[in-house]
This record gives sequence, C-alpha cells and structure tokens, in this order.
Amino acid sequence: MPKSQTVRRPVFARFYAHVAGPGLEKAGVGEHRARLLRDLTGEVLEIGAGHGANFAHYPPSVAHVAAVEPEPRLRALAIEAARRAAVPVDVRDGLADGLPFEDATFDAVVFCLALCSVPNPHAALAEAYRVLRPGGQLRFFEHVRASTARMRRMQRVVDATVWPLLCGGCHTGRDTEAGIRRAGFAVTELDRFVFPATRIPTPAGTHILGIAVRPRAPGDGDPETRTQSRA
Repeated sequence: MPKSQTVRRPVFARFYAHVAGPGLEKAGVGEHRARLLRDLTGEVLEIGAGHGANFAHYPPSVAHVAAVEPEPRLRALAIEAARRAAVPVDVRDGLADGLPFEDATFDAVVFCLALCSVPNPHAALAEAYRVLRPGGQLRFFEHVRASTARMRRMQRVVDATVWPLLCGGCHTGRDTEAGIRRAGFAVTELDRFVFPATRIPTPAGTHILGIAVRPRAPGDGDPETRTQSRA
C-alpha cells in the first residue's frame, strides 16, 4: 500500500470548517448525513472525514468508527468532534488511495462529500473495496456530474480552471455512480437530487446518496437497484 502522506490545504480547511460547513448545515445537510448513516452497524470506516461533521449522526448500533483525514487542520477539528460523539471514533492521518488497514476489516465504508476531491477516485474506491468485508456496505453522499448537457459543460469549464484551486481539489463533474460500479460494487439504493435548493443552479448542486455492496463471491449478480430522482 502507498505510504500515507499529509495533505496541507490550510486556507481551504479554515474556509470549509468555518464558512462552507456551517452554510451547508444551515441549508439542511444534516438530514442527508443522517440518511447516509442510518441503520449502520459494526465496524465502520469513514474516508475523508473532514472536520468530523458526520460523527454526531452515527447510530448507537455502530461499534466503532475509524476515520481518516489527511488535512491537519481538519483532522484536528475531527479529533475534537470525536470526543463529543456518542459512539467510539478514532481519527487518524491517511490517504484514500492507500488506506492503513488490512483487507476485509470493516462492515461498512463511508464516503461523504469526499470523492470529489481525491486525486484518484478509482484508486480510492478500489481501496474501499479491499478493506470491506464481503457483503459489506459502501455508503456514499457526493455531488456528481449534472443531468443536463448545459450544466455538464459548465462543470467541465470550472473543473478545468478555478474550482479545484479554490475548493481544495474538488471536481464538480465526476461520474461517481459509474465509478462505484466499475470498482466492483453492486449499487442497491440510489437517490439523485439537487442540494441545496437554490434559485440559480450551481455546478456542485447535483448529488447522489445511496448504498452499494461488495459482493460475497465472484460472479454474483447485481441486486436490484432502487432509484429515486428529484429535481
């Protein structure tokens, strides 16, 4: 596995923790965080935990959360949030494409607004697959490629120019659902929606939230996917 390295983005970390994060909470992101983590059990890994905003939403059925966050300022805030969590949370340095865990360690892996900013989402999903136990769940809540051609063109423009520089490496137009399927997961639940609800559409407005499963044996067919789509 690649050796873990710290990712320093101090300006973005301050902005996200003190401006963007609270703005998302005011817009109602907590409801989506709660949906993402509902009914989880056992050993859970959260990749790209940021400042720990999810920790308060883990249900008591979770035995333990291992959380990795490579940005030092965000990781320090996540450690503080872990102390207030109702379930045991261990926060450590770590990169999505080189996780410091053995194969088949976790019952669930969580990506929450993180796959947009990892340098190599394919490698990150491959690592998530590796550390999941067969039959384990991938929970994901991410902003993704837009549904309309016009907005996809806008996403390509901003992703090739200022957006990643201003937003900590974030890319607005990644086809994360397709990436999850290519990594070998079977998507079993998928909700597509716009968040937050704004009068003027934004490049990062299209989101997906759902569950995928690591198959128990090679050759297992994909379970039926329950899909919702909301404008």
